[in-house]
Amino acid sequence: QVQLVESGGGLVQPGGSLRLSCAASGIMITNYVMGWYRQAPGKQRELVAKIESGSSTTYIDSVKGRFTISRDNVQKTVYLQMNSLKPEDTAVYYCNAVYLYSPSIRYWGQGTQVTVSS
Repeated sequence: QVQLVESGGGLVQPGGSLRLSCAASGIMITNYVMGWYRQAPGKQRELVAKIESGSSTTYIDSVKGRFTISRDNVQKTVYLQMNSLKPEDTAVYYCNAVYLYSPSIRYWGQGTQVTVSS
């Protein structure tokens, strides 16, 4: 059974930092493109960052220079380091895994809430 379990969300003041973790079980993450998505109230879910099996990364413009995605293939964990957080970063953050050899095979975590507020 495949599971993606996110952790690390919470309430933080503007300018603060959080590190999200996504622990995978039941898959080898080296065979997947791993990503972080977010969904704010009333908005569509959007891709925030992704990391390929070769560790190349992609970010949406609004988080470039502030967020860093990384992976630990041994621990089967993907991280999202978020610095200089802004209120507009407030959302539920979801971990996602897309199988390299068949992109229709994908998995989602249950989400973790990030709230940026003073």
